[in-house]
Parts: sequence; C-alpha cells; structure tokens
Amino acid sequence: MFTKMEYQGTTNEQYDLLIKQLNALLDGEKDLIANLSNASSLLNQFLVNINWVGFYLFKEGGLVLGPFQGLPACIRIPMGKGVCGTSALNRKTIVVEDVHLFPGHIACDAASNSEIVIPLIKNDELIGVLDIDSPIKNRFTNEDKEGLEKFVQALQYHI
Repeated sequence: MFTKMEYQGTTNEQYDLLIKQLNALLDGEKDLIANLSNASSLLNQFLVNINWVGFYLFKEGGLVLGPFQGLPACIRIPMGKGVCGTSALNRKTIVVEDVHLFPGHIACDAASNSEIVIPLIKNDELIGVLDIDSPIKNRFTNEDKEGLEKFVQALQYHI
C-alpha cells in the first residue's frame, strides 16, 4: 500500500492505482460491512488533509452510520438534511468548499471545514453515501471528485 504523498504520479494516476488496490483487496468478497470497512481504511491511508472518511447506509428511510475512520460521528441523518442527506436524496455528488456556509449543515466534528459526499447506488437502489471531511476549506478538487466517483463505481461492483 502507498499513501498519496509517496506516489509521484498525477492525481488521476494516483486514483487509478488506488482503484486497482481496492479491486485487489475486495476481490471475491461480497460482505457489505467488510468491504466498506476496508474501503474506508484504504481511503484514510490514501487521502491527505482529511479528518473523517466513512459511509452512511440507507436504512429505514434515512442514513445510518456505517464503517468509518475518524472521531465518533452522528449516528442517524434524515434524508434531505445536511450534506449527506442532501446527496442521498438527490443521488448526486456534492462538494462543499466551506461547510459552515452549507444550509442545514450537520456538524458532527467541529474541525471539519470542507466535505465531499458521493452516493452509492447499485441496480438503481440507494445503498448509502461515502462521506469525507477535511479540516481545510476548499480541500476537494474536481480531480478528487472524479477520482472518488470512479472509486465508488468500483466499490459498487463489490457490494
């Protein structure tokens, strides 16, 4: 395994290598919790300047905390509330440069300043969302958005 700082390729090449590692790590395993646990761990090792990475799973009409890396987090998020609930409801990636300016932001970690949330959808069914927070404002670039969306597409094959 490598961390982003150890590999000197372009951002796109780094994400391509990360996805290859994800596929190798999850090959043959279909357990949702095991695969999401390893995916969050892999992202935590790869991404720099983040303070939380993990999943919220769609259950009982809302989002429930799933596997993650970081400080304890909010357990339940209603659909349409905060960045995660909005992303899940609209089934679209949301990149927030400054979470303090996002209407209805749910502050689980006061150190978070920016966020990206990508929905996990398989067979047109919402599985949940990938949520990544950073203590740095404007942390997530368009290259990160594209790379993380490709990561989630690869992950959806294994869940």
